[in-house]
Amino acid sequence: MSVRQRIDALCCELESNGDLTEPAWRAALHAVPRHLFVPDRAWAAPYDAKGYLIDREQDAEAWMDAAYADHPVITQLDDGVTDIATGDGYYTSSLSAPGVVVDFLELLRVYEGNRVLEIGTGTGWTAALLSHRAGEGNVVSVEIDKSVLDVAADNLARAGCKPRLVLGDGAAGFPDRAPFLDRVHVTCGVSQVPYAWVEQTRPGGIIVFPWMPGLEPGHKAVLTVGRDGVAIGRFSRRGASYMMLRDQRPPGGEYGSGHRESRATAEPRRILEAGAGLDVAIAGLMPGVSATAKQGDPFEVTLWSGQSAAHVSGAEVTQYGDRSLWDELEDVFFRWIEWGSPDRTRFGLTVTPEGQHVWLDQPDNVIR
Repeated sequence: MSVRQRIDALCCELESNGDLTEPAWRAALHAVPRHLFVPDRAWAAPYDAKGYLIDREQDAEAWMDAAYADHPVITQLDDGVTDIATGDGYYTSSLSAPGVVVDFLELLRVYEGNRVLEIGTGTGWTAALLSHRAGEGNVVSVEIDKSVLDVAADNLARAGCKPRLVLGDGAAGFPDRAPFLDRVHVTCGVSQVPYAWVEQTRPGGIIVFPWMPGLEPGHKAVLTVGRDGVAIGRFSRRGASYMMLRDQRPPGGEYGSGHRESRATAEPRRILEAGAGLDVAIAGLMPGVSATAKQGDPFEVTLWSGQSAAHVSGAEVTQYGDRSLWDELEDVFFRWIEWGSPDRTRFGLTVTPEGQHVWLDQPDNVIR
């Protein structure tokens, strides 16, 4: 199968999934072949199967199949400390799944000539796609990891693309273009939106990013900057799971004393699988709380924030520290039920110089 045929097949798949609707992005996918941004050795991470090593030298066909599959390709583990062949470690850089990438790009609503800032260069593929759409002289991409940026520069040169690449902390944006950015495209998860992104974007400009406040998966957020320097927008209907902005990775820590035993009022599985709307409500009402769930019998849940934590096994609850996180979570669940169990598209986010807050239905209806 030729590269063109592979791209056509991928585009048809993305169109059938609803990820690809605009001819301009289909043209960009052809202009910037994805395999040019896949390392010779990487870790393929299908959504519905175990991950596996792809090695161009050992099996070029399997490597090419993974390059044009709609799933991520992991390119770095543990900030480069762990050999990618192990597939065992914290994912710290990747080539994101085409469907997620294109859906985000369509949410960005890029026009030719727009000045675009990308946060997180990664392999360089999205910077190349943006360059094709907006014009490469209009795209700046910021990457914090020099080794990742160096590889991206090589990939982009091979693809014939020349966006401006900057080594730096994406949380600071790119002040040289402030306040004249038209679009900010973020390829890493954030729990707190850096105000620099808002401050550097002109009124009417759009910021898209994966909002990942601590519960998996995260949410695709689309904000528009107003004339007052406040950015407001809603969450898209689909979720997103990305690697976190480096300075917003959730910290570990030791939990406080004073453990308490109790029983869950509501069924834990019911709460943790209630849907993305509840996840947004939890993030808005319990900022800074992270959670993981473990399927099985019994169903297990772990919550943590600072020195407080809660562990639920079946209906048995153990809580540590000053906060009773499970009790708080149940309170949020029942409030969400009282609101009519709204889905995530009814929620939005506002970012101001003072911080951010979540709202339901209208920006003035802040959830507290």
